[in-house]
Amino acid sequence: MTMAHVHKLYEFDYSKGYIRLKNKKCPRCGSIMAFHKKPRPRWHCGKCGYTEFIRESK
Repeated sequence: MTMAHVHKLYEFDYSKGYIRLKNKKCPRCGSIMAFHKKPRPRWHCGKCGYTEFIRESK
């Protein structure tokens, strides 16, 4: 039996008593967005297709 991958989506701090989401939420549909490094750094929602490109500082 395999363990669910939900533990990879959240940061837990038991001493302070809070749970925080690691990834961003989609502003369009509210789903959790994925971060992609290649070919360009970006946040992408697989549900609705919303994409935010990250500008690289020079």
